[in-house]
Amino acid sequence: MLDQMKETARALGANGKGILAADESIGTIGKRFSHHGVENNDMNRRKFRQMLLMAPDIEKYISGVILFEESLYQQCDDGTPFVKLLQQRGIEVGIKVDTGVVEIPGTCGETSTTGLDGLAQRCASYQKLGARFAKWRSVLRIDERNGCPSALAIQDNAWCLARFAAVCQSKGLTPLIEPDILIDGSHSIERCSKVTEKVLAAVFKALIDNHVCIEAIVLLPNMVRPGSESIQPFAPLDVAEYTVRTLMRVVPPAVSTICFLSGGQSEDEATNHLHAIVKKAPRDRPWALTFSFGRALQSSALKAWGGEDHKLKAAAEVFTERAKLNSEAAKGVR
Repeated sequence: MLDQMKETARALGANGKGILAADESIGTIGKRFSHHGVENNDMNRRKFRQMLLMAPDIEKYISGVILFEESLYQQCDDGTPFVKLLQQRGIEVGIKVDTGVVEIPGTCGETSTTGLDGLAQRCASYQKLGARFAKWRSVLRIDERNGCPSALAIQDNAWCLARFAAVCQSKGLTPLIEPDILIDGSHSIERCSKVTEKVLAAVFKALIDNHVCIEAIVLLPNMVRPGSESIQPFAPLDVAEYTVRTLMRVVPPAVSTICFLSGGQSEDEATNHLHAIVKKAPRDRPWALTFSFGRALQSSALKAWGGEDHKLKAAAEVFTERAKLNSEAAKGVR
């Protein structure tokens, strides 16, 4: 079982392929639908995700798909389960297992991720359904005026990620570790680098303390860049330099795959920054570098579809093209 989890971790970063994060909750996908006049109902959610999963040639660019629990049980128009469709295309099946965030008492609105209760039973069920990996997202924010992220928030979220990972591995699922430091704020790139380093160091200590096999995880970190409200000028090369330096300092060589989050960046920003990071990283780096994008893979396709059935084919082609661009960026070619 451990060998299979290690192989899944390697497969998710193989050959410049990356992960499609199609795990938006019903509420989150509803917000995205509303921007394009699409009604948020079961049928439209199924149609949109079916379009993504059936898009032409995506197995060349996508190594894995993170599903929301709803999609784990959904089927294509011809009755083929989404899980079976992905397996037939050689794409690893993943599942989001956290259940959202709650505020940590005594902090300035900082949060802890929930979902540990009953996780072992859910993971066992998902594994039987065909899932091979699972994702848990922790959310931290930089707010220097209010001392965020606090030591308490960092420790709490690191420990939750580690407990999640330990449970997943006990049930045969490769854990995707996602300590997401939000892009919101006016912080500098230097501040983002320091916070990212501190958070990742705490996460790996917690993983080791919880006896998690580091070779059988995948890391999903934020890219290091200034906050979205910062007036600090920066270029893709700056993002690459700070991100690579941070990873080299704290990520163990035992980690096989690192998949970057788009973190609220536009499609072009995320792709350009991924390309710069891969080009900047040493050729002899111990880990594969690629992507785990949600909106940065789906936005143009959602816009092209707009809820109209006759536009599904065109939207699928738009999605394939965006996946190809990110695959090329992960290979360091354009």
